[in-house]
Amino acid sequence: MVIESKAVEATLGGNHILKGIDLKVNDRELLGIIGPNGSGKSTFLKCIYRVLEPSGGAVYLDGKNLKEYTYKESAKSLAVVAQHNYYNFDFSVKDVVLMGRAPHKRALDRDNAEDFRIVDDALKTVGMYDFAERSFSTLSGGEQQRVILARALAQQTPCLCLDEPTNHLDIKYQLQLMDLVSGLDRTVISVIHDLNIAAMYCHRLYALKDGKIVGEGTPRELLTPEFIREVYEVDSEVVTDGNGILHILFHPAQKKEEVCV
Repeated sequence: MVIESKAVEATLGGNHILKGIDLKVNDRELLGIIGPNGSGKSTFLKCIYRVLEPSGGAVYLDGKNLKEYTYKESAKSLAVVAQHNYYNFDFSVKDVVLMGRAPHKRALDRDNAEDFRIVDDALKTVGMYDFAERSFSTLSGGEQQRVILARALAQQTPCLCLDEPTNHLDIKYQLQLMDLVSGLDRTVISVIHDLNIAAMYCHRLYALKDGKIVGEGTPRELLTPEFIREVYEVDSEVVTDGNGILHILFHPAQKKEEVCV
């Protein structure tokens, strides 16, 4: 699936958040959206998965305007892993993942054997199968995030939208989750806070600042010390390790001198 935005604008509470976003995600590409806090990253992603409606411009899925899709149709194309997931009821892990099957059902359809098989496979994929009967509310933030990813996988869409998916995970599960996502053979668009994670896993990056795109390219093309200084206002060093992986080393604003006692 190809996702494209053309001149997308968003105004919230009188604030002009997005100022004409042109972006394209190619089929089966893992594309990262980076930028400082308040740059409009999550707002833009919400315009794609229809929590927000753009105040200008349009989003296209495989060349078709998103407005021409019913919500059920777009839910068969786009699954979402958001930053925050709260439930007022005490759902089990399996019940939460079963919610991903809703777009494939008519009103009053009951869950069937195929639904349960898909849910079990999704939970196994994210390493949460043994937690199926646990209450979702008793899980840690990282465990909950993996369950939400399983729900998205159970939705069986050609595209995933991820909003800072590794935010609540320790480093082991950050890498596990991104390894999993990068191996899904789907179109993925993800807001990523950690530049090192973005450099490791994304095919291409778009950088946002003050609601505008200020850069686009592969991680190696885009993530230079000069560009990082311009966008994030911090000094850094960009190095390549023995495996050819890019790493960004950040420098403190003021280096503290060692004090010998």
